[in-house]
Amino acid sequence: MSVTLDYVPQLRARGYRMTSQRMAILRVLHHFGGHLSPTQVYEQARKQLPNLTETTVYRTLEFLAEHGLARSAHMGNGHLVYEIAQHEHHHLICRNCGNTVEVKHSLLKTMYQKLESSSGYKLTDSHLTFFGLCSDCK
Repeated sequence: MSVTLDYVPQLRARGYRMTSQRMAILRVLHHFGGHLSPTQVYEQARKQLPNLTETTVYRTLEFLAEHGLARSAHMGNGHLVYEIAQHEHHHLICRNCGNTVEVKHSLLKTMYQKLESSSGYKLTDSHLTFFGLCSDCK
């Protein structure tokens, strides 16, 4: 998967251009393949763009999340983390050791459909994090 080939057409289709800042941040998210704090994204992207500011990283991450190219998630520490938007999923996190397990969205699909039908909302984005104790800690 190439960041340029995959994401430039998506932005252009929405009327936006691929800036060097967007490209650098997408590369970091794409190559890391996991959850990163904005500060971690900044530290990595700054290697490609030395003049990049942390404020620009925050704004760009919000932009990318709003346009479906990145996903934000609350992982229980009070701060947002970001990852490349490849597949919708949720998380189980052990309160004791911090072990994290991905939960496929398909396991919760029926619940989401019931939520939409009972509330009248059309869910456009979501992320759930469940907390408990893993098998080793319980």
